[in-house]
Amino acid sequence: MPAKFGPAGNSDSFSVKYKSTLDAPKYVKEMGLDHYEYQCGRGVRVADAHAQAFMKNAAECGITTSLHAPYFISLSSLEEEKRDNSINYILQSCDAAKRLGAQRIIIHSGSCSKISREDALELAKDTLIRARQQAVEQGFESIVFCPETMGKVNQLGNLFEVLELCRLDDTFIPCIDFGHLNAREFGYIKGKAEYEKMLCEVEDKIGSDRLKVFHSHFSKIMFTVPGGEKKHLTFENNEGYGPDFEPLMEIVAKKGLSPTFVCESAGTQAEDALTMKNYYLSVKE
Repeated sequence: MPAKFGPAGNSDSFSVKYKSTLDAPKYVKEMGLDHYEYQCGRGVRVADAHAQAFMKNAAECGITTSLHAPYFISLSSLEEEKRDNSINYILQSCDAAKRLGAQRIIIHSGSCSKISREDALELAKDTLIRARQQAVEQGFESIVFCPETMGKVNQLGNLFEVLELCRLDDTFIPCIDFGHLNAREFGYIKGKAEYEKMLCEVEDKIGSDRLKVFHSHFSKIMFTVPGGEKKHLTFENNEGYGPDFEPLMEIVAKKGLSPTFVCESAGTQAEDALTMKNYYLSVKE
């Protein structure tokens, strides 16, 4: 099975022709892409009629779907109430994902600025396990949790930490945001060697089966030292920041991996996703 590519939400060009997110699957198909990541970053508000229509449209267009859970989830908060609220946001995301026909939800881990990274990770593990238990109890066992690597240094979510979260449950799949990882390590990714090292770490920690189908966000991201991520850029206007996608596409094609790549470029996410897909197909043949 080949890799899939698609946008996070709607590119600026979407609104030139379409008005409703219900048309997103058609737009994605017309662009020559395979996937769409539905955005609930600012809260989960998906009416039943909308969800049913979206799922129907996506199925007719042959487009798979994932859902980005709210940005304000904090698995590692020192406040128990915030951790409990985060579980509720995850459950709301599972419910919306199921109604939309999405297979995966993308989950931010939270901050670790006030405590050690080790303590933050233990809190996040407990929160995520409880969220998964409740999700299964409520009938959402088919929804895959994808903890995401984060771009700011004071956020929980380097690759090691995300893989530790994924080790909690065999169904968890990492969302590896290579732009985030590059930003939080101040331009670490130079080429194939760094990508190879990351993918080997994934395989070592959670196995080849989950490596093969990992989820990914990709964009070029401006960063600062020592903070990390500052803002998302486009492939055309990258201002000298990376990472480059070509070495990663070459490795994915060579290894026969089947990840889902969601592009988060600033306003050109569908166009840049297509650029990635076309390059991937050119080196796959």
